[in-house]
Amino acid sequence: MKDLRLFTGRANPRLACGICEYLQIEPGRIEVSDFSDGEVFVQIQENIRGQDVFLVQSTCQPVNQHLMELLIMADACRRASAARITAVIPYFGYGRQDRKDRPRVPITAKLVADLIAAAGVNRVLALDLHAGQLQGYFNMPVDHLFAAPVLVEHFKQQQFQNLTIIAPDAGGVERATAFAKRLDTSLAIIDKRRDRDKKNIAKVMHIVGEVKDRDVLIADDIVDTAGTLVEATAALLRAGARRVFAGAAHAVLSGPAMQRLGSSGLQQLAVTDTIPLGAKADKEARVHVLSVAPLLGEAIKRIHSDDSVSSLFN
Repeated sequence: MKDLRLFTGRANPRLACGICEYLQIEPGRIEVSDFSDGEVFVQIQENIRGQDVFLVQSTCQPVNQHLMELLIMADACRRASAARITAVIPYFGYGRQDRKDRPRVPITAKLVADLIAAAGVNRVLALDLHAGQLQGYFNMPVDHLFAAPVLVEHFKQQQFQNLTIIAPDAGGVERATAFAKRLDTSLAIIDKRRDRDKKNIAKVMHIVGEVKDRDVLIADDIVDTAGTLVEATAALLRAGARRVFAGAAHAVLSGPAMQRLGSSGLQQLAVTDTIPLGAKADKEARVHVLSVAPLLGEAIKRIHSDDSVSSLFN
């Protein structure tokens, strides 16, 4: 591992330290600070000429600040003659803006992918992209990891009765199916409608599948304002579900999310540490945070040694 260097911005340094601990390396020395007008300054404080460099940075809130940090770190590494630069993006912000679903709107996910390439990144390592086709937005190799094994291992320790996995919408069926196979249980789907003029608001129309007198587990990728999750929980309880659990890779938990979770009938929400929660998780006992540092660390090790990454999920 002597030719491997790992640096982190200010988005999620705790996760980066966990990855370094797994790899048994020290975090790279880097200064990331702000000028008085808000401009970002970056300086790599060690020699990285000819090194295999990994930049760990979730583009979470404040999204634009952390995105600029990633771009500037990549440019600094490129100008310092790094042999290869891999952007490790546990949470890819702007990933939900991946198509033109109405007139005169941008495809911002593609724009951000182009910015990352222009900054000098040679490869991307991402976790649970909002849609698999986002890999095609990058004109470079993308290693796409999944948090499902981490979440499934957690839920295997729970005492469920007649468990059913819930796909919160049609787009989440593939993810929910993977959960159902690993937990050897049945699957149900929620048919929801989203108001095009009101972001983060969805209404449950139908539940396709059997949930009465069963424990149910909602398998999702992102919990943002928790509006969809709370609405789905209420609908499942009305349909006769015994208890409702949820698992998601990314806990954005913005706006009224914590208040909504606190007043909901949800038993437990398990998320990963792709986004730092800090005091948010401490205030709500039902939120369990699981670390993906070993998963990302193993992927980084395999990328560095040119071994298979996909075999992690066989």
